[in-house]
Amino acid sequence: MPQSALITVIAKAVQKAGKGIMRDFGEIERLQVSKKGIANFVTSADLRTEKLLVEELQRARPKFSFLTEESGHIPGPDSSMRFVIDPIDGTTNFIHAIPYISISIGVQKQTEEGWETFAGVIYDPVHDELFHAEKNQGAFCNNMRLRVSAREEDLLLSTSSPRKWRTGYETTLRAFERVIDFGATMRCSGSAALDLAYVASGRLDGIWYHRLNIWDMSAGTLLVREAGGKVTAIDGSPVVTDDRGPILATNGRIHTRLQTLLAGE
Repeated sequence: MPQSALITVIAKAVQKAGKGIMRDFGEIERLQVSKKGIANFVTSADLRTEKLLVEELQRARPKFSFLTEESGHIPGPDSSMRFVIDPIDGTTNFIHAIPYISISIGVQKQTEEGWETFAGVIYDPVHDELFHAEKNQGAFCNNMRLRVSAREEDLLLSTSSPRKWRTGYETTLRAFERVIDFGATMRCSGSAALDLAYVASGRLDGIWYHRLNIWDMSAGTLLVREAGGKVTAIDGSPVVTDDRGPILATNGRIHTRLQTLLAGE
């Protein structure tokens, strides 16, 4: 299926930004600096990438507003349309030169019910994979249509590693343990946006995160739904569209079962 003009604009922007990310990624592998030095280098890479993306998209869609990880809200003439940008999702992986990173861009419009994502792109610059979706138009990777998996057993799932210093650590850890006891194989990959793209492509059967920012999941939630999957908050309520919140995304077949396990019922 041919890409729309909007997806083409975003695709060109992320592919251009991806070249810079890969140059920086290669530099990290060679850096012999302190931990602080690497962190500063990655922060600079994040900012450079975001700046390039905003400039490219502003040139193509000058009326749109922006919500970005680094800069927050960037107003435009049309406050009801916006790009939601995570310039480098998986910064810890990036710091350690682990090749599981992505650029995520969702396109949202404001409705009476709140912000609605109607287009999204996730780009993996390491493997040159461009995932995209538009509402009611399906989900694609490098223009090949995606479908979620049909698995109900031998599940491969991904989430974030429970962190002891975070509020709710014990609850998060117990939920993690229940899913493992159920028999699922777990991954803690480090890029939630790419995880969502992998659910859409059937590589993962499901993912959950107890809290994600909107720029981590705006594009990915649309991808999963357009590939035939299901996305909710962990308790089954609608996932947030303009803030931070929990997310459960699956192939649909295992959604209720996984939701029950996470709730401890």
